[in-house]
Amino acid sequence: MKKSSFVAMILSTTGGILFALGMCMLMIPEWNAFVPGCVMSALGAVVLVAMVMIWRKMEGKTPIHLSLKTIGKALLGIVGALLLGVGMCMSMVWSNMVLGIVLGLFGIIALLCLIPLTRGLK
Repeated sequence: MKKSSFVAMILSTTGGILFALGMCMLMIPEWNAFVPGCVMSALGAVVLVAMVMIWRKMEGKTPIHLSLKTIGKALLGIVGALLLGVGMCMSMVWSNMVLGIVLGLFGIIALLCLIPLTRGLK
């Protein structure tokens, strides 16, 4: 295993755990840990962003340049993931099966649109 891959694995695992635990602290009212959850989620997000920058530097890649196309792809991914998640919640938690399935399908379609946008068609 390359050193850069190992560092990326450690940082992404740490950042993901911090972010997920912080989100649980935010969302579960019985824990009464809203403010510490905000701090932990923000810390996890910072670690994940730093991981991307550190990994790219170790691999000798150029930094990510923000363009409208990059921002659009990121927004499409976020919207697709949110639609899929809300659709699943509507189906399984809120007992609104038909609308949940429709929203989930729109989310899946949005996420599938990312493949040709990022890789292109050959």
